[in-house]
Amino acid sequence: MDDPELIDLIISAQDGDARAFEALVSDHYEVMFKMAYKWCGNKDLAEDITQDACIKLARGINSFNMKSKFSSWLYRLVINCGRDLVKKDARHPENPDALEFVLKLDQKEDRAYARQILRAVYALPDREREALLLVMNDGYSHAEAGRILGVKEGTISWRISEARKKLNEQFGGYP
Repeated sequence: MDDPELIDLIISAQDGDARAFEALVSDHYEVMFKMAYKWCGNKDLAEDITQDACIKLARGINSFNMKSKFSSWLYRLVINCGRDLVKKDARHPENPDALEFVLKLDQKEDRAYARQILRAVYALPDREREALLLVMNDGYSHAEAGRILGVKEGTISWRISEARKKLNEQFGGYP
């Protein structure tokens, strides 16, 4: 459950308080951007996704029913905005420089290899990539990732398994 201050802010925003909504966006903008960036790996696209997510947040704040954590609900909103924007603009996410954001390695060879892995992760089907990033990168459990993405825990496990198989085939079992 979210903290009482956040709940009060959300309720005020749902009641039409513009200052509360502005504070909510201000408090969560960076988190939304990071979610978008991890999803797409492209700074410009992540900015577009975050802007769209803010608009959808304004239109859909009343649909948040307090039954889940706000961050989980927000993650789903951001990812859906990303999917919509990529479909709409026919853009494909890729950015080898996202490595510095996702992986922090010192060795030049390690960074080059990690860039290859990151490219392969971003080339995975959306649903596999989302599950993999939520669990492996963001530290969510399979059950939490399932709630965020609106699927069963077993589906998350299957998606991660499929992603790992593809990455193992490509990299000989290293990742």
